[in-house]
Amino acid sequence: MQTSFYGLPFMIAPGRVFSPRATTEPLVRRALDAIGEGRKRVADVGTGSGAIAVTLAVHKPQIEVWAVDRNPDAVELTRANAKLHAVAERLHVLEGDLLDPVPVRVDVVVANLPYLPDSLHDAAYDREPNDAVYAPGDGLDPYRRLLNACRDGKLVSPGGVVLIQFHREALVANCWELEDLRSRLEQRAEAAA
Repeated sequence: MQTSFYGLPFMIAPGRVFSPRATTEPLVRRALDAIGEGRKRVADVGTGSGAIAVTLAVHKPQIEVWAVDRNPDAVELTRANAKLHAVAERLHVLEGDLLDPVPVRVDVVVANLPYLPDSLHDAAYDREPNDAVYAPGDGLDPYRRLLNACRDGKLVSPGGVVLIQFHREALVANCWELEDLRSRLEQRAEAAA
């Protein structure tokens, strides 16, 4: 099966890998702006089908991208989509948790992680893998862990940028503003509950 994302065709695997949605396209636009024109290293955390990583690589030929996902089906699908768009040489697809498998310090981190609490079932996601949509407790643990990983300076360059998808909104912070981003996330999660 195929779908379109940011004007590009992508292979998808409904039920096995989260399918890209147009509501994530603003995150890609913000990431493209954050990347700018220079050479950058970018990590797409929770890559799913690879739609974000591939789209960034297609539109920014000067960047190198690491796409990470815990789901082996997502890793396989991302590799296929990278080949489809001829960006596989610059797009490194890794199986693992958050930034753990990324072997270099990156300049930009983009993430669309599960953030809905288990208790907030949404029928719009019935055909998606549960672990790609829902997270335990208030749902924010995956983002908290990512922000903590970005904060230590070992994985993200000084002045690096973190962009995340949260309730159809793209949130952006540089590495010195991560605590503020975490507070904004928690406030929005409380408001949505």
